[in-house]
Amino acid sequence: MTDGVRTATQPGAGSPEVATHCPYCALQCAMTLRHSAAGIEVLPRQFPTNRGGLCQKGWTAAELLDHPDRLTTPLLRDRPGGELRPASWDEALDRIAAGIRTVQAGHGRDAVAVFGGGGLTNEKAYALGKFARVALRTRHIDYNGRWCMSSAAAAGLRSFGVDRGLPFPLADLGRADTLLLVGANPAETMPPLMRHLADQRRRGGRLIVVDPRLTATARQADLHLQPLPGTDLAVANALLHIALTEGWVDREYVAARTTGFDDVRRTVAGYWPAEVERLSGVPVADLEATARALGTAGSAVILTARGAEQHAKGVDTVSAFVNLALALGLPGRPGSGYGCLTGQGNGQGGREHGQKADQLPGYRRIDDPAARTHVAGVWGVDPDELPGPGVPAYQLLESLGTADGPKALLVFGSNPVVSAPRAAHVESRLRDLDLLVVADFLLSETAALADVVLPVAQWAEEDGTMTNLEGRVLRRRALREPPPGVRTDLAVLAALAHRLQAGAPSYRLSHSRGPLLTPAAGFPTDPREVFEELRRASAGGPADYAGVTWDRIDGAEGVFWPCPDVDGPDSPRLFADSFPTPDGRARFHPVTHRPAAEQVCADYPLHFTTGRVLAQYQSGSQTRRVAALRRAAPDAFVELHPDLADRLGVADGEQVRVVSRRGELCAAARLSPGIRPDTVFAPFHWPGAARANSVTNDAVDPVSGMPEFKICAVRVEKR
Repeated sequence: MTDGVRTATQPGAGSPEVATHCPYCALQCAMTLRHSAAGIEVLPRQFPTNRGGLCQKGWTAAELLDHPDRLTTPLLRDRPGGELRPASWDEALDRIAAGIRTVQAGHGRDAVAVFGGGGLTNEKAYALGKFARVALRTRHIDYNGRWCMSSAAAAGLRSFGVDRGLPFPLADLGRADTLLLVGANPAETMPPLMRHLADQRRRGGRLIVVDPRLTATARQADLHLQPLPGTDLAVANALLHIALTEGWVDREYVAARTTGFDDVRRTVAGYWPAEVERLSGVPVADLEATARALGTAGSAVILTARGAEQHAKGVDTVSAFVNLALALGLPGRPGSGYGCLTGQGNGQGGREHGQKADQLPGYRRIDDPAARTHVAGVWGVDPDELPGPGVPAYQLLESLGTADGPKALLVFGSNPVVSAPRAAHVESRLRDLDLLVVADFLLSETAALADVVLPVAQWAEEDGTMTNLEGRVLRRRALREPPPGVRTDLAVLAALAHRLQAGAPSYRLSHSRGPLLTPAAGFPTDPREVFEELRRASAGGPADYAGVTWDRIDGAEGVFWPCPDVDGPDSPRLFADSFPTPDGRARFHPVTHRPAAEQVCADYPLHFTTGRVLAQYQSGSQTRRVAALRRAAPDAFVELHPDLADRLGVADGEQVRVVSRRGELCAAARLSPGIRPDTVFAPFHWPGAARANSVTNDAVDPVSGMPEFKICAVRVEKR
């Protein structure tokens, strides 16, 4: 059968050049793409976030558009264990629709799951959530952004009443007298952000970095705190203990704008600096210097990132730093505040509009009857037909193929074979599925396992919007049409919805909210049309985009949410007068340190942690294919302190094996005095034997569902 849906022509496609944004991290650096005799050129563009700068990944981003590995035809596996072969779009889509019907007929609607990505545009994230809840009617949807900022999101919601990574523009960092970075390494993860930190240093500001490694960012700091991985919460409580003792708490702010401080005050009373030094390894003098720098500053900002958040107690760890910020009166004060550095390109927008298991568009809770009624009205369905909340990302992947878990999975914009914790186990779960579908533009390690692979458009081939780490909604513009044989994700979802509706009488759109919608109306392929629907669905929600239009974005340097009124202001800075809580006050939450989920022992005596390197990005499926980036960072490595290497008899460059209770990785040793002697580090961008996530722990935070990527127990052996 044919789907009756075609991809809408992109308004910018065919232009000699377009103003757009980088496809990688949440800084969303502005760039211009231009056709030239040599191919597609990337030019930096002045913008408040990157201020004309790009990192090596941004400069080389266009090289993937015509890469030899680019997928341009669907691939289909005829039998388990067979080879993928080229197929037509009709054959591939028919196979998927038939597989979904078979699985749901035998096991129920929730037997089909969807796994999305933090790099998808707002339009695609919105459409994917709608597709799961309306076309599939499954509760099982989540995305890899769960592993990015979910702990900070949960902590922000319970303290501030809203989750926005930075509740102020990036430029405010340059005005802070003291800037505390906890588990953040922007010099390698988002280098143009360092221009704002350079402003801060030129003004005489102090930069303090908390990280178990002497990273490129820590080298630029005035003070580097090097705690044992997993002890950041204790460090935060010690800093607040000192602030209380020295009289640096802003009691007027606490009394007027917060609740719950007395419980936190009693909790941190037990976090004596000497005890925290014993626990974390951070000297008392450094704890006192940090507290003094924050407590006596005219303006101060505290930022957390993955190093603090990717723990089984990540929400509580972030809450400890939020407590510190509130006690010092920072949130909402000009030039001060607390924020989180979002990692993925659309990690912020991707979770606001329906990819998370418990959310509907506009950051509404899916178990809220009023939210269900509002969104169902926009979608033209009965609220009772919407499924309830699903489970977070790792729990979803871990349940695949089990007796009670999903038997089919559709993956858009993610590569969990490399990026998931306990990755070998996740890979085995993917192999157990009756149907695995992957939409991607390269044959990632996950796509290589799929029964059906769908070739989809790249970032420069479709229009849309992204929401960066500041909550600034930006326009992504198409330079060209997708290559022949390639479709956009929106077109894929529309075609599948068409087939599922045509073949399943139980799927219906409600007559009570207007005439029966056609498949094209229910799942439009024009991203601008999708965004207009997103605006209506988000209206009145915490992440309100109702006043954001493409034209308004085009006439400004992005638009900050919440923005409920087209003719009203947007919100570059939050919390100036109140917090979006029922009583307008922020909430303190008492939190206590607890050990990592897995402790070192005689068999596994070392702490293992993971992270990124400058030239690679996420699972590396894209960046490992760019020649310049491959030359800059060709292989994985295991970072060891020279003292540890000496005890193990390991020389620099020698191959070693890192072994945990879940698996192992093999790579060359890289000796560095900048890492703790009791800690081992490896980047997570490589697959196969060098896959760092073969080792990592799959224990999860009970609130956010964040896995404990940043610490587990290992041993290191010479190969």
